[in-house]
Formats: sequence, C-alpha cells, structure tokens
Amino acid sequence: METIVFDIGETLVRDDRHWASWADWLGVPPHTVSALVGAAVAQGRDCTDALRVLRPGMDVGEAYHARAAAGRGEHLDETDLYPDVRPALAELRALGLRIVVAGDRTVRAGELLRALDLPADLVVTSEEWGVTKPDREFFARVLEVSGAAPEATLYVGDHPADDLFPAKSSGLRAAHIRRGPYGHWWADHPDVVETADWRVSALTELPALLGGAGRRRAFATPPARSAPAAEAAPPEQAALPAEETAPPAEESAPPEHSRP
Repeated sequence: METIVFDIGETLVRDDRHWASWADWLGVPPHTVSALVGAAVAQGRDCTDALRVLRPGMDVGEAYHARAAAGRGEHLDETDLYPDVRPALAELRALGLRIVVAGDRTVRAGELLRALDLPADLVVTSEEWGVTKPDREFFARVLEVSGAAPEATLYVGDHPADDLFPAKSSGLRAAHIRRGPYGHWWADHPDVVETADWRVSALTELPALLGGAGRRRAFATPPARSAPAAEAAPPEQAALPAEETAPPAEESAPPEHSRP
C-alpha cells in the first residue's frame, strides 16, 4: 500500500455538532434529530431525510446558506476529531505512506479542516471538486491525487454505499470502519463483510493491519445480536434503534442514498 485516503464525516470527524446545530436551527431537541437520523440510517435512506421529516419539502441546501447568512454556519475544531485521528495518521505517515483526506463536505469544511494542520499530505472536499460520492468521478479524482495505482490506494470510510462499494468498484482497496450510525448499523451486513478488504473499529488498527495482518479481519469483540424488527415504521413514526449496534434484517439491502 502506498496511499491511504480517508473519508471525513464519522471517519475522522464526529457529526454530533453538525446535527445539534440543525436541531438548534429548526427549534427542536437534539435527541429528536438524532432519533430521526437513526431511523433513516436503519432504513438505508439519506440521513438528511430526518430534516425533511421535521420540515416537509425543506431544501437542505437553501437552509444551509440561510444559516450561514444568519451567522450560524459551519464550525469545526479540534474537539470534533475522533481521538485516534492524529496518532493514526501520524503513524501511517511515518511508515512512508501518503495520507489524503477526501470526503463529502463543503468548501468551508475544507478550510476548517486544513486549519487544523492534520498530519496529511492533502485535505480536499467534494464541493471543492464539484462532485460528490458515490459518483465514480469522485473516486477518479481520488486516484488522481493518490499518486499510486488503484491496488496500492486504500479508501477508509464508514458508509457502505458512499465509501466502501464505489471505492471497490473503482479498483481501490477499501477498509470499513465501525463508527457512527452507518458504520455500526451496517458493519455486519454480508455485502459489507464480503466487500471490505479490512474491517476496523479504530483508525489505530490500520498501521498493524497494513504491516501484514490478514484481510477482512473480524472485530475482536463482535456486538451482541438482537432480533430484527418485523417491519420498519414509516419515517414519521420511526425511532432510533434501542441498540445502535443491532444488525439489520438479513433481507435488508445496504443504504443506496448518499450522506450530505
């Protein structure tokens, strides 16, 4: 492996602030937004559907710009990073690997991330490129900046449909991280298990794995399985699953919609 490319949301950056800020803007409790996001994730839907449940017909892009104009736009600082980000990226870089951060985020998010001075060779967002995941053009751009062949480039992300599947179909290697709602909920889906070259629960596992550990490594302590719900409730009635790590029903398909 020569280059490691990292997704942003729920791979490097926690999304708590993101959803809490939307709850504040819409005037609802943060738990309400979190619960509806969880319902969307469990149903394999776009997580922004949670906002449209609260405000039917809402144009999320327009609302984003309205927030920014009101002085309540994006904010991102050191506290938004997962604690394993800096040590993992620094160790991988020390191994001589090129480190790239590339995910679905705004131009402003890219500016804020670069201001954190991460141990990375490049930090870029989808809005800066003008293309979002899971578009194949996004992963073509990933390969352009990786400076390595597809089989020597590893993409690391939490979202099966946005990260894992399109990266593999573009010829890259892929690691799935059990992190965030998508990462936890879909981690044990057969398609994820079959597709991922590696499966990790922390970024700090990557240096050892890339140093020679086997492919498709199972988690050290798999979460307890609970019985799946008989039928998903409509989005207006759905609630966050009692156990975030509970697997989806066997017949469920991984999410088809992309994260913002």
